[in-house]
Amino acid sequence: MSIHLATIKSVLFPIHRAGRIFVAIFVLLTLFMTWIWTPLLFVGIILTTWCVFFFRDPKRVTPLGAGLVIAPADGVVQAIVDVEPPPELSMGVGPWTRISIFMNVFDVHVNRAPVAGTIKCLAYRPGKFFDASLDKASEHNERHGLLFETSDGVEIGCVQIAGLIARRILCEVDEGQEMNPGERIGMIRFGSRVDVFVPAKSRILVIEGQRAVAGETVIADLQDAGGAREGKIQ
Repeated sequence: MSIHLATIKSVLFPIHRAGRIFVAIFVLLTLFMTWIWTPLLFVGIILTTWCVFFFRDPKRVTPLGAGLVIAPADGVVQAIVDVEPPPELSMGVGPWTRISIFMNVFDVHVNRAPVAGTIKCLAYRPGKFFDASLDKASEHNERHGLLFETSDGVEIGCVQIAGLIARRILCEVDEGQEMNPGERIGMIRFGSRVDVFVPAKSRILVIEGQRAVAGETVIADLQDAGGAREGKIQ
């Protein structure tokens, strides 16, 4: 029994501080629903458990090494394309390689720094709320961009993108702040996407359709210009 409880605790806790108020609201709603009609207790428990699950903030073990770019979000690698970077981050002309990671409502939504370096720029841009799984979301949706500069002077862009349901982007870092890879930078509430922009000469170490784990999955190597990793869905 203690092993099962430890497993459940490791999955559901700790809870990100931005989610604690929502968990409290769901608990109060559960009590109110139960007061109205006792069988609604089970519905309330399910909804409250989902809320806790959504706002969970588990610890991660981050690989360290020169040139490694770590996934900033949990989810599926949806697209790997060469594109022009977001104009608000002033990254110059492209192409840069964009790695897009889509988070559904069951993924951990805490975002993490992809590299070690200084946050050179923060840029918020209002926009629409298309489904974050669509390619046009990168251009048209509301977003918050971060520009990292490594100790070698390499720039990496990281863009938090709101989705169809997600309407709240939380960025918890400041310009000029020094970051380590895997450190928390914020979160997006209720389904969304994060784009990472790396120099086109970087070696990409993930493939489309692969699941990434924030703070753990190595998605690119800035110091290795070898070919992109290949794979297939089985």
